[in-house]
Amino acid sequence: MVSSFKATAKRYLHKALAFLSSEWGLYAKNSPSVKIGQRMLYNFYRYAISQGRRFQLSDTGFRVYSQFEEDGILLYIFAAIGVEHKTFIDIGSADGIKSNCANFAVNFGWTGLFVDSNPMKIQRGKAYYAGNPDTALYPPTFVQAHIQAETINQLIQDNGFTGEVDLMSIDIDGNDYWVWDAITVVEPRVVIIETHIEFGMNSIVVPYDKDYRYPGKHPDYHGASPVAMEKLALKKGYRLVGANHYGFNTIYVKSGIGEDILPAVSVERIMQHPRNRERLRRFEAIKDWEYIHV
Repeated sequence: MVSSFKATAKRYLHKALAFLSSEWGLYAKNSPSVKIGQRMLYNFYRYAISQGRRFQLSDTGFRVYSQFEEDGILLYIFAAIGVEHKTFIDIGSADGIKSNCANFAVNFGWTGLFVDSNPMKIQRGKAYYAGNPDTALYPPTFVQAHIQAETINQLIQDNGFTGEVDLMSIDIDGNDYWVWDAITVVEPRVVIIETHIEFGMNSIVVPYDKDYRYPGKHPDYHGASPVAMEKLALKKGYRLVGANHYGFNTIYVKSGIGEDILPAVSVERIMQHPRNRERLRRFEAIKDWEYIHV
């Protein structure tokens, strides 16, 4: 009886600690110290760049809200090119909390649009931003929708975004390439988009399927290789400037913006992490499936 009580008490204690950890963890992400530290770093970058200094993107990464170290990389990029509109669009945002755009929304006062197909995640995101003192008076817009190339422009425009925006993030585990290719209603200054490093240096894209939902018929049969994505970027007027540590979240800047500070890099350069060699083995199972070569 005593042991059963202890087990039950322990279980509830773990749940309580997990809840407190998650709540306090989220609070810490927009604490005054985080805000002050980031603004100091941003201004340091601005000053250093004005004095002719340059930094490797791989040395600037850190995580606040982003899944990996994209928050730090993006902070440096916008210190380098400046912020024009304080706007973002996040396509495939999940709840908008573990997002490449959340840090700017919460800690820098940007406005934007989060789009995801999962209604529960959309509701969680709405609740977080509505209850966050930094965004409560004007939270980002959340839209629950199955993301398709045919409807993405209308969706973006219907929610108040046209023309130039500062940042667009695309991570939908599937039709990322085709959705970016379709977007014409906005012109982001910076784009961060997921690629499929399992395809290696092959210039291939999985054919478009408007009804696709991950994981589909195979968890690795989706998306576009980094090589194919860079070709699309060049066609749309962007250059590859870097990626996250593992190389799959590729980052592009609009041509003509900050080219002396953020020069183009090669796909080979962002594919150097040893993890990528291991991931290439996963391509063997699907190498003979249908692809579009671009």
